[in-house]
Amino acid sequence: MSEFLADGAELFAGICVRDYEQARPWYEALLGMPPTFLAHETEAVWEVAPHRWLVVEQRPERAGFATQTLFVADLDARVAAAAGRGIEPVDEEVYGEGVRKVIYRDPEGNEIGFGGNPSAAA
Repeated sequence: MSEFLADGAELFAGICVRDYEQARPWYEALLGMPPTFLAHETEAVWEVAPHRWLVVEQRPERAGFATQTLFVADLDARVAAAAGRGIEPVDEEVYGEGVRKVIYRDPEGNEIGFGGNPSAAA
């Protein structure tokens, strides 16, 4: 077991935005849920898996440069669900062995990807 996990480490992956009021509903639609908690009036936190958190925070001086990827069990279902909430990907990449990454960009240009293994039916 990793030394970090043995110590009970939590991962907080940050995304900085200029306009928190615009960004928060976009991330709610992308992730399909409201934030797990609000750290303060300009910071929202989603628990995306045990001990793994996605943080959207208003920090204009750092906005628009994040790149985060979440690997999910059913990529096609995740993409379809986001589309049903009005969020469409901007690109898709395919790697060796059929691993895929579907890329989204928030209104400020931050890149959020959902990755997945090839489906059993493929």
